[in-house]
Amino acid sequence: MPWKETTSMDERVKFMRDYAEGLYRFSELCAHYSISRKTGYKWLARYQTKGEAGLQDQSRAPKGCPHQVKGVVAEKLIAFRKRHPHWGPKKIVAVLAEREARVAWPAPSTVGALLKRAGLVEPRRRRPQPGHPGLGETAMDAPNRVWTADFKGEFKTRDGAYCYPLTVVDGYSRYLLACQALSSTEHVGVVPVFEGLFREHGLPEVIRTDNGVPFASQAIRRLSRLQVWWIKLGIMPELIEPAHPEQNGRHERLHRTLKAEATRPPAASARGQQRVFDRFRTEYNAERPHEALGQVAPAKVYHASPRRVPGRLAQIVYPAHYEVRLVSRNGGMRWNKAWVNVSHVLAEEYVGLEEVNDGVWSVYFGPVLLGRMDEKVGRIAGTRDYYKPE
Repeated sequence: MPWKETTSMDERVKFMRDYAEGLYRFSELCAHYSISRKTGYKWLARYQTKGEAGLQDQSRAPKGCPHQVKGVVAEKLIAFRKRHPHWGPKKIVAVLAEREARVAWPAPSTVGALLKRAGLVEPRRRRPQPGHPGLGETAMDAPNRVWTADFKGEFKTRDGAYCYPLTVVDGYSRYLLACQALSSTEHVGVVPVFEGLFREHGLPEVIRTDNGVPFASQAIRRLSRLQVWWIKLGIMPELIEPAHPEQNGRHERLHRTLKAEATRPPAASARGQQRVFDRFRTEYNAERPHEALGQVAPAKVYHASPRRVPGRLAQIVYPAHYEVRLVSRNGGMRWNKAWVNVSHVLAEEYVGLEEVNDGVWSVYFGPVLLGRMDEKVGRIAGTRDYYKPE
């Protein structure tokens, strides 16, 4: 059987056909074909105006290049860079211009292009972006439907120690479930707070947070160890969009009140600050009327959740038509004798894969869609769809 040959033109035509099918988001489609979104939009624009003829290669020869560096000037720049391999174009031009003021040295941007063509510039390693699932739309229309959690900005108590107040609120009733003075935002200190809340108040349906640690991470879907635990308990994590605190406006308003009434001035120590927080929480819940509740205190509206904490965490069960894979300790899984990276936060957890097209699989952790995996590419691409559709 002969080898299958393909050309750039063939790939561009397939790119347009895949775009028309609407299976991928545009960024995912570009990643699948290993091109930038800028390049993808360029070919899409040509295709929409000229059809397949617009996908043919056009001449790339420049009509002129007034900034091209030639001759002795280029040789001097390259030689200087080799003697100082860690100096940038601005420093090189500044030093050479001082030494040889009569020479018309090019702009630093032109020098940078010259050094790059000469192979003297190492490309920067770009940090992968995990994407974002998008703002959750769960309505706060009943107690325990949505809890919100956040850290109020840290401050120092009078003994010089930092205090990080963790606050958890029931979105519907505005009931302040927790206001805990912690020494850091680390996962290990946050878990016991939520364990106590779940035992006392039951389980909410959703917990909404910002994108900071320990609520989110740089893993796929911004999953964190805290979110994995919540999902296994049957709680759906929701994230507000980065740099949009107003999407958690009720919680931000609480922090304004907390800052004014319980942190100024700060207590002498963390233990003393916790006593202040406890008094504030009692007054806020039981005595202070809330305008959004018709001047009723939150304690008169809130009630505990009927969903209780299970005795042990059950293993997630996937539908029978799913392929199920165990994520190894190094954060990957085996697929057709190949290794596919999933996420380190899902180590030793099972994920489910549902085929949505030939060789294309949706990857789930419980009901949460992590992304889509293309067997040809061998990696999981993120998507903004958050929950498995009914």
